[in-house]
Amino acid sequence: MQVKKKDTILITGGAGFIGSNLTEYFLSKEYKVICLDNFATGHRHNLKDFINNPNFRLIEGDIRNVEDCQNAVKGVDYVLHQAALGSVPRSINDPVTTNDVNVSGFLNMLVASRDAKVKRFVYAASSSTYGDSIGLPKVEDVIGKPLSPYAITKYVNELYAEIFSRTYGIETIGLRYFNVFGRKQDPNGAYAAVIPKFVMQLMNQESPVINGDGNFSRDFTYIDNVIQMNELAMTTANPKAINTVYNTAYGDRNTLNDLVGYLKEFLAEFNPEIANVEIKYGPNRAGDIPHSLASIDKAKELLGYDPKYSLQEGLREAVKWYWENLR
Repeated sequence: MQVKKKDTILITGGAGFIGSNLTEYFLSKEYKVICLDNFATGHRHNLKDFINNPNFRLIEGDIRNVEDCQNAVKGVDYVLHQAALGSVPRSINDPVTTNDVNVSGFLNMLVASRDAKVKRFVYAASSSTYGDSIGLPKVEDVIGKPLSPYAITKYVNELYAEIFSRTYGIETIGLRYFNVFGRKQDPNGAYAAVIPKFVMQLMNQESPVINGDGNFSRDFTYIDNVIQMNELAMTTANPKAINTVYNTAYGDRNTLNDLVGYLKEFLAEFNPEIANVEIKYGPNRAGDIPHSLASIDKAKELLGYDPKYSLQEGLREAVKWYWENLR
């Protein structure tokens, strides 16, 4: 699909970590970008650099409100749906709200996008969909049973997207994100992701607490790899590449012990005392899968995906950003 400059993109959750990075990128490419956010987990400071950009428009609204969704998709060519309540622990503590946002809100956006005849609906799926599947690497068409309410909601998103593609002809692509990290990721709050949380603790010379013995492994994925995948999914002209899902990852795995070791090493370049911070260990977290590793062969073959940032390369960039912006 040939995307023209000045096409309009709606980014739901555009004030969040991934959404604000996508917003910044596509504005730099001279697209018109509409951000829909209710600021439940997103932040206004993530939008401050482009709030006055003539190609940017903010709609403060909630995907659980059908009228907000209908208003947001008016005149829109493409939807990048990032809005969701993330976090496995949050979904265990409050499954009803997680379902309202992630399932009902998702369905509202699909219906609004269908009715507005958007060209393509690209949405944030999740590696949690693999559930109790023990095979590695994770391949898109082999999944297990979900291990959390959050995982259920993200799998339901994929089912709805497939049905809407078949029934209504709307083009959809799901991106199963694997442990995304990078600039603008929030280090604060009860459900903060592990990398920004550990970075802030280490910068304050506080001991991070790893859940379990630190040997659980993840396919940590830098934000710029995710931006590349969203752009490829939005612009691909390959008919075989649409109405399906893709792993969005680097294709390598590192343990949590590896991760903390890299963080200490890179942060110690700014403050040598960080190298001496003790690491503590706690109980395993409910709903966590032991190991995660993505096959990215499908994305490479059908989309031309070529991730540029390994964990170490991405962590160097992320650590520098946190040191310069949040210290």
